[in-house]
Amino acid sequence: MQANTSQQYDAVIRRCKDLFLKKTKDYGTAWRVLRIGSITDQIFIKAQRIRTLEEKKESKVGEGIVPEYIGIINYCVIAMIQLDYTGPEMELDPEMVAVLFDQKVKETKDLMEAKNHDYGEAWRDMRVSSLTDLILMKLMRVKQIEDNSGNTLVSEGVHANYQDMLNYSVFALIKLEEDGAKVQ
Repeated sequence: MQANTSQQYDAVIRRCKDLFLKKTKDYGTAWRVLRIGSITDQIFIKAQRIRTLEEKKESKVGEGIVPEYIGIINYCVIAMIQLDYTGPEMELDPEMVAVLFDQKVKETKDLMEAKNHDYGEAWRDMRVSSLTDLILMKLMRVKQIEDNSGNTLVSEGVHANYQDMLNYSVFALIKLEEDGAKVQ
């Protein structure tokens, strides 16, 4: 099943990257102005909306949870780029953005594959709502680390938490697609 997961993962990421690059053409890299805490808050808003939609089973603005998971993935990539790319320029070349996107996703997919090996793809037996809850828990951890000026005693830093949230979002989209949701 590992090869299937890898292919499904790549398909989800292709859709996310396509949207990310189209928005880069529309808006440039305006997201470069965001501080890490602001990115965390954007992810929180999306995760909280998913949870609300899961509980209420109704959307009044016409968009379901799929676009929100895609947004979480793309904001996690933005966060990892912002953490690692310290160049002073606000506007990045679209080709460079594509390369940075691919680097962050490759690092994150490598982590997913290692964890899937060790955990036996346990996520496949989880509910999508549990993945949402795990994302919210990771967000609370990231907020606490940010409030501690990035210092941790024994815990992984914010970068690893963004990777986990990205992977949980990919898993949720895979599960939703397997259940018949249109992941575009």
